[in-house]
Amino acid sequence: MQLRRVVVTGIGTINPLGNTVEEYFANLEKGVSGAGPITHFDASLFKTRFACEVKNYDPSNFFERKEVRKYDLFTQYALVAADQAVKDSGLDLEKIDLQMAGVIWGSGIGGLETFYHEVKGFVEGGGVPRYSPFFIPKMIADIAAGYISMKYGFMGPNYCTVSACASSNHAMIDAFNYIRMGKADIIVAGGSEAAVNQPGVGGFNSMQALSTRNDDPQTASRPFDKDRDGFVIGEGAGALILEEYEHAKARGAKIYAEVAGGGMSADAYHFTAPHPEGLGGKKAMLDAVADAGMKPEDVDYVNTHGTSTPVGDVAEIKGVLAAFGEHAYEMNINATKSMTGHLLGAAGAIEALACIMAITKGVIAPTINNFELDPTIDPKLNLTLNKAQKRDVNVALSNCFGFGGHNSSVIFKKVL
Repeated sequence: MQLRRVVVTGIGTINPLGNTVEEYFANLEKGVSGAGPITHFDASLFKTRFACEVKNYDPSNFFERKEVRKYDLFTQYALVAADQAVKDSGLDLEKIDLQMAGVIWGSGIGGLETFYHEVKGFVEGGGVPRYSPFFIPKMIADIAAGYISMKYGFMGPNYCTVSACASSNHAMIDAFNYIRMGKADIIVAGGSEAAVNQPGVGGFNSMQALSTRNDDPQTASRPFDKDRDGFVIGEGAGALILEEYEHAKARGAKIYAEVAGGGMSADAYHFTAPHPEGLGGKKAMLDAVADAGMKPEDVDYVNTHGTSTPVGDVAEIKGVLAAFGEHAYEMNINATKSMTGHLLGAAGAIEALACIMAITKGVIAPTINNFELDPTIDPKLNLTLNKAQKRDVNVALSNCFGFGGHNSSVIFKKVL
């Protein structure tokens, strides 16, 4: 089979650094932290009392009141980001084949807020079953993909990928494969998450996964730093319009980058911890490089999973060194979660946008909050510490790894 080329023709986001792509890119370049005290609920009794929340969000600016009742926050974020991306792409819905347009969307958790409030209401109501008729449709993780397809009439492939923090990377890889195999011409791909709530924060606290640096939230997410103590939970969404290259050219679409390859693997090691030598991550990265028909030396920049956990950061760097060898010292490496926090199932989508920023603007966002490098990490690596760097980026690779041992890597390249 002659595989078709796949490009990115539209992008959108709402996340802790901005409610538009332009705002997000500006704050990425400036090295802004999106962390602050939790406002979504009273977190005074929680071990962690801060998060990377979306700022200045009012659903009434986007939805009718009756619509808001039907959408969990993760679906609202999905629809906002997808709408930006569709508009940015310049798609004329009356001129495309809607049966060849689809939606593949990632979410690690789905409607956690809805589940919490419905069950809380049941318990507080003395066990009387007065559940909302929207309870199940609001909660299920696939509903965001469904609503996006309904809004635009996209009748092609439509489903949700669920692989914890690798979810939206897997969504993009699946979309890439469907398009290059001729199963679709256009797919809205990305992910959304809204888990800054009592069960989300409490659950990750109980695992000791979150930073508890309550006295200084803005420096709490510190990938590769000696004193990192866990990740900072975030929320939001990122959306990309993936489109077959000739289809995009025929309609005169602007093209941000080409999706060149994807790699997926399993650690088969532990339910939350990565393989200590980064073996699964190494395989995903090398598989992505091979899928793109490239060599490791072709990669200019790696956006790491880089969550700021004591075990995860070191394991990933070991995987990068094993995959790229001496070339690792020639690449830029960064961890944008130092600014955005960890958006869980939406992380891959907004980090794909950071890769697109590097390719289109020649700017690699910094890894902020690095005060003293972990002594087990080679200081000769260019981890883009604390300040953005200018670089001509032709090939960028983005990693996302998830609980369950799920590893995923996506490669974007400049269209020359």
